[in-house]
Amino acid sequence: MTKKEQFELEYVLRTSPKVLDKLLSTPDGLSEWFAEDVIVKDDMYTFHWDGSEEQARLISKKAGEHIKWQWLNDEEDELETYFEMKYTIDPMTKVVILTVSDFAEKTEKDEIVRLWESQIGDLRRVIGA
Repeated sequence: MTKKEQFELEYVLRTSPKVLDKLLSTPDGLSEWFAEDVIVKDDMYTFHWDGSEEQARLISKKAGEHIKWQWLNDEEDELETYFEMKYTIDPMTKVVILTVSDFAEKTEKDEIVRLWESQIGDLRRVIGA
């Protein structure tokens, strides 16, 4: 098994943490930009894209700060991986800084980064920023 390495991406968004909370942590919000459909049962999130389905367990969430999941496939393989979206407000500019943390194998990192860039582009369209 190839080792996955952590990476972080940072985005500046012109929105409020309250709007971001809804878009990052609710099924309705996530299905506006992250996946076609999102079903949440307890701490299990099921994401649907183009006929495929992936499940992730919610690890932690704090309104106005972050949300963190682990893909079930990684959990079953006992990998210490997760994907997290943290957000803070820049005190000077009042913009929201969204930091995405994720893991990828070296050979897949460029593809995963492009996927996040596309997803965040969709998020920007939803918030109008």
